[in-house]
Amino acid sequence: MKKILFSFATVIFSNLVQAETVKIYAAASLTNAITDIIKLYQKQNPKIEIIPVFGASGALAKQIEAGASSDVFFSADQDWMKYLVQKQKVQPTQVKPFLLNELVLISPINTKMQFKAVPQFNFSQSFQGHLCTGQMESVPVGKYAKHSLIKLNWLNSLNGRIVGTDDVRSALAFVERGECQAGIVYKTDALISKKVKMVGAFPANSHSPIIYPIALTMQGQKNKDAVKFAQFIKANGQAKQVFFQYGFKL
Repeated sequence: MKKILFSFATVIFSNLVQAETVKIYAAASLTNAITDIIKLYQKQNPKIEIIPVFGASGALAKQIEAGASSDVFFSADQDWMKYLVQKQKVQPTQVKPFLLNELVLISPINTKMQFKAVPQFNFSQSFQGHLCTGQMESVPVGKYAKHSLIKLNWLNSLNGRIVGTDDVRSALAFVERGECQAGIVYKTDALISKKVKMVGAFPANSHSPIIYPIALTMQGQKNKDAVKFAQFIKANGQAKQVFFQYGFKL
């Protein structure tokens, strides 16, 4: 009888612990903003533990598809959110397009580089060495970059000079270290670094809109604390101010 009671108590305790834990999978470009928002939220809700997992949206989506414990998914593009909807890990009604970003060209802080976002500009001759961005077939920033380079008729001239990274923060780090003389990242990533400068912005019509959707996963819908945290991200004034501070648009 004691063993049964102990087991029952253990189950109840485990459920309580699980209910007070929220796991958010968020794009690497959201690292600073989400980290700050988590701190804000936990000051008001000290009993709730928010566990962030940051990385490339595609890699995170694949983990969720494979069964990783996750309550909230915050993607840097709509494609990977649609992917999880198709895989029945997210309900369509839960998806909310939320943030906007911009695509920019960066270089090391002391590098002189010219940039004009027109097809006539000889982009490949404007810098030496390599161009870093996310992997162009899977990482959102790389996909946006590829669209822009094709639109401006620059992609072919960069053959063999593009370095595809696992996520946008890795691309930023390569440029910060001078291993790449140019990089294509989000404006929000360029703004957090003191080691790079923004050389210019890619026209909004050269790529699909950079939209960040957020959604509760199927697991998250059952977690009342996840529901509250997701609502805090989307509707709280302080949370919105954090996004603004880092350069995101709503």
